[in-house]
Amino acid sequence: MTTRTAEEARSNYIEKMGEALGTQFAALCPEVAWLRMVWGEYVELFTKPKRVEVLNQTAPALFRIIHAALWEQTLLHIARLTDRSESMGKKNLTIQNLPGLVSDTAIKAALEKLVGIAVEKAKFCRDCRNRQIAHRDLDLLMNGSAKPLETASGVEVEDALSAIASVLDEVHLHYMDGSLFFSRNVGGAANALSLLRLLHHGLIARKWNLLEKLPFQETYPPDL
Repeated sequence: MTTRTAEEARSNYIEKMGEALGTQFAALCPEVAWLRMVWGEYVELFTKPKRVEVLNQTAPALFRIIHAALWEQTLLHIARLTDRSESMGKKNLTIQNLPGLVSDTAIKAALEKLVGIAVEKAKFCRDCRNRQIAHRDLDLLMNGSAKPLETASGVEVEDALSAIASVLDEVHLHYMDGSLFFSRNVGGAANALSLLRLLHHGLIARKWNLLEKLPFQETYPPDL
């Protein structure tokens, strides 16, 4: 398997797709890859009751903050990737740019359809961003008859992410003769599952009073 640096990948995309499309495609790919990774860590930490119980027994307030931060970051990122091509007089990096950057009518039509699906799937993210995350809709807080927020759940997030990935995959398949794959897990010792294992072992040790028998500085290194 060939591994390219980000700059090598960018140059290759530009060579095969042209300057305008290749540049934006190269910028969108790492955005989607990062989003997939962030969401993967959220799933690892907060979607299985036994794991949530470990977090609650360890540092409930801290992990409540992390839960909210990862959730909001995910919704904000999906909204950004599916926003209009221009807002407030500024051009945006978004999948909505891609159909206008291709000259082949066949792929242009396919892209327009896929982008439309992704934008619709991400509708709930923009609603949450506009009325809850980026701004606090006072009417929503004070008025019981106000329009409720769009439903936001892990299922909707997965659907939106898949729809966004399908747009990039369509471009890649056409120009690069191969499909894209966005992994949602870091793997190895760098992921949330590694943290959960350490926390779990720590809780077992605490249960058997092993931590209490250690000097304070051994248990909590000052340079940690």
